[in-house]
Amino acid sequence: MLCRKNLSCKDTGSVPVYLNVYDLTPINGYAYWLGLGVYHSGVQVHGIEYAFGAHEYPTTGIFEAEPKQCDGFTFRKTILIGKTDLGPEGVRAMMEELAEVYRGDAYNLITKNCNHFCNAACLRLTGNPIPSWVNRLARIGFLCNCVLPANLNSTRVQHHKIEDKACEGEKKKLTSESNRFTSSNSSSSSSSSPVVRGRSRSRRALPPSSP
Repeated sequence: MLCRKNLSCKDTGSVPVYLNVYDLTPINGYAYWLGLGVYHSGVQVHGIEYAFGAHEYPTTGIFEAEPKQCDGFTFRKTILIGKTDLGPEGVRAMMEELAEVYRGDAYNLITKNCNHFCNAACLRLTGNPIPSWVNRLARIGFLCNCVLPANLNSTRVQHHKIEDKACEGEKKKLTSESNRFTSSNSSSSSSSSPVVRGRSRSRRALPPSSP
């Protein structure tokens, strides 16, 4: 278990808050030692990992996952950020507040990604930020857009979708099947959901905020 080197973990609470860091690319094996790399991260508290990902709807992009088991990424390490006094209900209420800001359709690899969310959550929970190296490439990309390919945002975000849609081949098949039945069975098509349900059990969408 790691702890911040240049910032002593605050012991003002009783519940540990961890940052789980994942590799997005094998290049991280080399870039990590240079203080760079492309990473996904999630905040673990009370046995639940909270993370942020993209989808095309104006609803929350925050989702829950099994700690250290986020689909599509390779787990690298866990870092102890600090401690909090918030109970499970308090943490959920805080996440619902962040859900207003971190919508799925607002995701941006440079300005509002999963690491930005984790930093905001850790600051609220512990008063401590996440390590700077976790999101350093996004800050470099903000200063120089040529550092990151333009299509990286849309490519990598596909793995974050909280609906966990089926693969492209399955979507095309479902689309063609839907078009075939639309003319002959309009009542059935009107009641079907436009979102393909995923098969992954490790992710759960955060429930919508209370009005």
